[in-house]
Formats: sequence, structure tokens, C-alpha cells
Amino acid sequence: MAKQRFENVYPRIRSELIDHITAQGMPEEAIQWYTRNLDYNVPGGKLNRGISVVDSLEVLKGSSLTEDEYEKAAILGWCVELVSFHITGSSFFPEEIAQLQAFFLVSDDVMDSSVTRRGQPCWYKNPEVGLIAINDAFMLEAAIYLLIKNHFRQESYYIDLVELFHETTHQTEIGQLIDLITAPEDRVDLSKFNLTKHRLIVVYKTAFYSFYLPVALAMHMARIPDSYPSQVSPNETIKPYDVALSILLQIGEYFQIQDDFLDYHIPAELLGKVGTDILDNKCSWVINTALAVLDTTGATRSLTPPSYAMDNNSAFNKIRETVSAKRKEEIRTILDENYGRKDGEKEARVKTVFNELDIAGIYNEYEEGVYIKLKGEIEKIPEGSGLVLRRDVFTKFLNKIYKRQK
Repeated sequence: MAKQRFENVYPRIRSELIDHITAQGMPEEAIQWYTRNLDYNVPGGKLNRGISVVDSLEVLKGSSLTEDEYEKAAILGWCVELVSFHITGSSFFPEEIAQLQAFFLVSDDVMDSSVTRRGQPCWYKNPEVGLIAINDAFMLEAAIYLLIKNHFRQESYYIDLVELFHETTHQTEIGQLIDLITAPEDRVDLSKFNLTKHRLIVVYKTAFYSFYLPVALAMHMARIPDSYPSQVSPNETIKPYDVALSILLQIGEYFQIQDDFLDYHIPAELLGKVGTDILDNKCSWVINTALAVLDTTGATRSLTPPSYAMDNNSAFNKIRETVSAKRKEEIRTILDENYGRKDGEKEARVKTVFNELDIAGIYNEYEEGVYIKLKGEIEKIPEGSGLVLRRDVFTKFLNKIYKRQK
């Protein structure tokens, strides 16, 4: 029901965007191309990101949204969907968010030489499209700012929305750059991989736009101020956007680590898709954790960010101590020779090694630890009356992710 209501807003956005370029005197061929670009790349998927804008606003308000509030929140949600078709590949989340997502994914598919997206050929793979998809991605991004201008120009937080989309786009592009130069599909070099680099890719490429952006948009719509005195400890000043950023980036990191683990560990019939991270030379948490286990110099461990807390992960420490130095060298050779190759037998060898290194045990301990840590941070958020941050915004995200299997 929630998804259907959200999807019902898309035809109005579509008409608005098509009417705009029609009014510019564009030829019919260009109008038809733009229409197909929108319909092929924006709707579809789970739309969780866009819907998160609506849900977060409702939690912050503490009441149901009026029709006008819902319409505006949904427009921002669709803008997020527009962005992500330009740069990234996750489909967990929503529409301004839908526009942003579309912008990211179209260009990401070109850069990654991807073949399919959401069960159909990638946009650029259509014979008549090709590299025109790059311009199409920019047109999807431009649609975001047109929609924001049309619907929010008179709002006091208008410039905040514009800056938030600009900043998020820049952050996501940085993450995409690190990913592209670290793990190109045609050049496997595991010496470039480490958990710190993985975290940078995750935070910049996924967490900012998938988790922080939807909530920050809702916070601006709810007119949450940049700071306010705590109603629990009057001498304490709360900076809600900083609090939200800190928690949501950690949730985003947890989500991507979970996604990486499921890609390797869950059978395709349960996951709903075929995991390809090993075949595609992805700089995933799984391969980076394996490399950290195998490292005998301490160099990899020194590159492990505090958020991973590997020193406190008993499964990680146990397997490091159990596997002999000679066997670690053998396993590293197996990974160097088999990871990132488009070969099912080599993929199977890599999975066997991951099983031997108890990646599942390390992940399960990580998941429990990060869940407890995040719950504790959320519970520390001081609430009160009026325009303040609400714990339930973050709890909803965390509970949706915890222990998921697909």
C-alpha cells in the first residue's frame, strides 16, 4: 500500500518533466527519447530510499502527513531515485531519491560495463543508445533540480535541499572513483584491497545517498534546526544533522557489509539473485576480511578502521591464530590466482577458502556487535517536544536491516 501510493506520484512527475522540455520547443524525437529514458530508468525496484523520505518525515512530525506534505516528500523521494541511476548499483531504497538513483545507475552501468539492471538490459546496452546514455544520465540529474525548484523554491529550506543533493552527488562520485581504480574487472590486484579502502567506498558510494540523504531531506522538510538545547540536559547543545550523519553512515556501512556477505554466503534461490562479487573482482568486505586474516605482517590490521573492531572479534582472532603461516601463504596464492576470474570453478575455490577462514563466523559476530553498538547510540539521542530528532527514525532503518537474508 505504501509503495503503491508512492508509485502513484511518478506519473505526475513524469508529465511535469516532459511538459518542461516540450515547452522548450524540443523536436518530437527528443521528447520521445527523454520520455523513454525516464520510463526505462526511474520507476521499478523496491523504491525503499524514496519511501524512506516519506516515512522519516512522518516519524519526525509524530503524525500522519497531509496530502500536500506527502506529495512534497514523495517528490523528494523520487529525486533520490533519479540520482542513483547515475552512479550506484544498490536497489535497497526510494523517488527525488529515485531521480538521484537513476542518474547514478545509468552512468555506473557504463563505467562498470554492466549487462543487465533490474532484469532488463542496461540502458546503454540498447542498440540505439550506447554512449548517449552518458548524456541521458546528466538529464536525469538535471531533472532533480528542476523538480526542487518547481516545488520548493518558496520554502525557507530550499537552498538546503539544493546543497544536500550537490554534496551527496559529489560524495557518491568520490566513492565511485575509489571503487573503479581499486577493483577494475579486467585487472585483478589484491594488493590494492584493504578494509579501510572498502569502508571509504562503502561510506562515500552508498551510505551518504542511501541512508543519510533520505533522512536529511525529511529533517529539512520537518524544519529541524541545525542545533537546539537538549531538553534532557539543558547545558548540552544538540546538533541533529551531525547526530543523524554519524548513525546513518554506520548503518549504511553495516548494510553494505551485510550485502557483501549475503552475496557470497546465501544461495541464489534464497537471495533472489546470483551473487557475482567474486567473479567481478569486487572490493567487498568478504575478500578484505579474508586478506586481513591472512596478513602476517600486521600491515593489513593497521589499515583496519575502528568501526570494524576486528581486534575484539574473537572469531577473527581465533582463525588468525589457528591457520599456520604456511597455510596462509597457500591460501593467499589461491586467492591471487582465482579471485576476480570469470570462471565458475575458480569462484568455487575462492568460496571454499572463505569457508575455511570462517568468514561466516566473523560476520555473525560483527553483526551482533554492530547492532548492539548502534542500538546504544540511538538510545542516547535525547528526545523531547517540538522540532527535535526522533530515535524511531533510526530504529526503523536498523530493524529493517538486522538479520535480513535478501
